[in-house]
Amino acid sequence: MRIALIGYGKMGKEIEQIALDRGHEIGLIIDQHNPKDLCADQLQNIDVAIEFTNPDSAFGNYLKCFEANVPVVSGTTGWLDRLPEIEKQCKEGKGFFYASNFSLGVNLFFELNKKLTKLMAPFKEYNVDMEEIHHIHKLDSPSGTALTLAEGIIENHPKKDKWIEATSMKEDELSILAKRHGAVPGTHSITWHSEVDEIMIQHQAYSRKGFALGAVLAAEFMPKKEGFYGMKDLLQL
Repeated sequence: MRIALIGYGKMGKEIEQIALDRGHEIGLIIDQHNPKDLCADQLQNIDVAIEFTNPDSAFGNYLKCFEANVPVVSGTTGWLDRLPEIEKQCKEGKGFFYASNFSLGVNLFFELNKKLTKLMAPFKEYNVDMEEIHHIHKLDSPSGTALTLAEGIIENHPKKDKWIEATSMKEDELSILAKRHGAVPGTHSITWHSEVDEIMIQHQAYSRKGFALGAVLAAEFMPKKEGFYGMKDLLQL
């Protein structure tokens, strides 16, 4: 495939290397120095765009790709207030693949989190909270991964209605403690605790390679597709 990379930071460079190793071609690279190159003329021979930028520019990037009928794979978080507009575009024939986290291990962790929540829900003796740790350059807090985990708890626990980025003693609130340290790729811990014991599940990423491989696999999945897709579609979870 000919891939457009929109965003060329550490993640973009990791994606580039994996894509090249898998036999693909990088036909266009967009970063802060050449945003005007993201246009129909430059996209005309592109099979799929992989977008990892920031919440302020992501939505506009999607629309420019859609105008050129190029499907998009995106891992940018923090823009989901405009998700209904993207879903509308997908119903009109555009292709979009979104994940808050492209790691295979994290997506299995999402499913484990839901299953554990269903098991714990009947037992009022246990409360649950979450901690996430990311590198200091992470722009959004809590992370998109943490919010997906929070949604998995709220959807499957009758007493949890919302999350809060603080310590809360309220029964209906899920506490999320978001930390930013050094160059940590990402650690997420969910703890169910009672007066007598606790149960913890945790995912810890060692590098960006797992995320980058997932993004390239998603790109391989998307050419000529219409509609809205995610990791469940790719991994058939």
